[in-house]
Amino acid sequence: MQNEISGIANRIRELREVCEYTQEQLAAELGVEPAVYAEYEAEGNFPISVIYEIANKFRVDFNELVTGNPSHLDTYHIVRRGQGQSVSRFEGYRFKDLAFRYANKVMQPLLVTLDPSDETPALVSHAGQEFNLVLKGTVAVIFEDKEILLNEGDSIYFNPTVPHGQRCAGDTKARFLTVIAE
Repeated sequence: MQNEISGIANRIRELREVCEYTQEQLAAELGVEPAVYAEYEAEGNFPISVIYEIANKFRVDFNELVTGNPSHLDTYHIVRRGQGQSVSRFEGYRFKDLAFRYANKVMQPLLVTLDPSDETPALVSHAGQEFNLVLKGTVAVIFEDKEILLNEGDSIYFNPTVPHGQRCAGDTKARFLTVIAE
């Protein structure tokens, strides 16, 4: 049984081949060195920024590309650290490398620090899809009357038209990365 990282690589390889792209062609369009891209496909070691770019380029659902599950994302999808489907492979990548292009714009992920003394956030909603990765501490993601606790390495992908907010859920500052695709 293949692991999920290999599954991500296999799905991306299959998508590339169905769309009749060579590794070199796709690497050039993504602005990635061909040898580096070949390593991503061989090892399943894709930065999240590259996965987003591939999903946007070929107009496929990001969550489905990552997990392999057909997704009609009405609310949210949680990935717990160490449970095989995490795309939180940020080790070795500089923060600027997480930038990704979306609809001809460069979208920079937002690094958010939450203080335990912060008040409970007002709930907001907006169009698109949102991805949060907890980098440090414990973050509570609030959806209307539900609160989901995420620890370091956990991530959540959700439809942010549902009113939501985030707060620190521990005694020390928490930090998370958020990416919003329109």
